[in-house]
Amino acid sequence: MLPSLAAVYRAQLSRARVARIPLLFVATFQSVGIMVLMRGVVDGGSEARAVVAGSTVLVVAFVALNLLAQYFGQLRATGGLDHYATLPVPPAAVVLGAAGAYASFTLPGTAVTAVAGSVLFGLPLGHLWILAAVVPLAGAALAGLGAALGLLAPRQELATLLGQLGMSAALLLGVLPAERLPEPIGLARDLLPSTYGVEALARTFEPHPDWAAVGLDLAVCGAVGVISLAVATWAYRRAAVR
Repeated sequence: MLPSLAAVYRAQLSRARVARIPLLFVATFQSVGIMVLMRGVVDGGSEARAVVAGSTVLVVAFVALNLLAQYFGQLRATGGLDHYATLPVPPAAVVLGAAGAYASFTLPGTAVTAVAGSVLFGLPLGHLWILAAVVPLAGAALAGLGAALGLLAPRQELATLLGQLGMSAALLLGVLPAERLPEPIGLARDLLPSTYGVEALARTFEPHPDWAAVGLDLAVCGAVGVISLAVATWAYRRAAVR
């Protein structure tokens, strides 16, 4: 399992480095632009923390959810899954390797977005080391969801649409403060995998962070990541035998 995972990760990382780095700049620029726009209507407090945390995790959603859904949708439509099926590689290694490679590219963008947002809204920078936990956990949850959407979509165009809708949900439900959302939409926010990464990051911007709550949010995010990657592995097996 581990040698196969490492081989798939290196192959996907090499491929994604050329094709996805320009899109990572787009994702970062998009998140920074959203914060600049929100600065005109948000002064500070919990709203500012929510905007910065949601915009930061949105970079992860753009790459790990949106682009990965498109990649697996294309892979299924063009017969690329047949290539992987002939290799002595477990299905879980294919999903985890691709998800890990795509999520790895989000760390520079999230760091730039978090620092820019903290300076823009006057938030403390001392606890941004939490990104080392938020990015992989939120990335795993969103990458698993993106891979599952791409593999379960009957057509490549539908996979692209689902990836875009998922990223839009991460934008609307992650950037806006939870207390400002209507109750039904708030429930939908609780179901979004990236929500718990956003909450964990937002808590660290408080003057005295509740580290127990931060740890709980990260634990929930990790558990959701395990479930979403398991679903993506099942979807890969299902798509590969068809």
